Amino acid sequence: MPLDPPLIALHSATLARGERQVLHDLTFAIRSGEHIAILGPNGSGKSSFIRLITRQDYPLARPGGEPSLLMLGRDRWDVFELRAHLGIVSADLHHAFTQGQGFGRIRGLEATLSGFFSSLGLFDHQQVTEAMRRQAHAALELVDAGHLADQRMDTMSTGEARRVLIARALAPDPGALLLDEPTTGLDLAARHRFLQTLSKLAGLGKTLILVTHHVEEVIPEIERVILLKDGRVFLDGHKEEVLRSGPVSTLFGLPIQVQRHGQRYSAASA
Repeated sequence: MPLDPPLIALHSATLARGERQVLHDLTFAIRSGEHIAILGPNGSGKSSFIRLITRQDYPLARPGGEPSLLMLGRDRWDVFELRAHLGIVSADLHHAFTQGQGFGRIRGLEATLSGFFSSLGLFDHQQVTEAMRRQAHAALELVDAGHLADQRMDTMSTGEARRVLIARALAPDPGALLLDEPTTGLDLAARHRFLQTLSKLAGLGKTLILVTHHVEEVIPEIERVILLKDGRVFLDGHKEEVLRSGPVSTLFGLPIQVQRHGQRYSAASA
């Protein structure tokens, strides 16, 4: 029997900004049900990869017109339709909901419901059904944020707001979550709780794509790690092979000692 098409398939994907290429011939696939981390320093191309996947930017055309990016076997998607398959959580989204659009006045339940419309809040023309409300409440409870439904986003701690944004991504019940530097701004305790939530979601069958520069965020459920360096795939493989001092030191350009602690990893300057 043929395999289902990958969730994401990149074929020699190249992205340029002006005359400068920021991604160079990226080729790899991520299958549904696979938990993966994309690791790299600032400037490695992580944000450009996110913008490619979320259709904010488009890759250069390939010779012959073959698509460079397929999502579930398709090269053309309506952005709103795509959100039903892939939920997004990012520090930029966090800023938009706590300080940007609405200046944080939106409440937890409203923020969660906005995930059905891929909008930064709710608007008069959007019709919220009772089924949507039930799913939004269920998503908040799933990430231990039910008590935040009536609380304004600008009064929440960073960790609380981040859990609401996970609920927002989960509310339409996508098969996968794309998490861009998800623990940015979290203190040690909030970071620990956040990573526990990710493990819980992985156990429920959600595909996790974690984009980060922190080795410590590679939760036990993640088995594959891709290292990005200067807009290229530097290394792609099982985490036991990839998360070693040598490759990670080369990736970041300084001596780094990577240690394994059971199923978790840590990294520090050597």
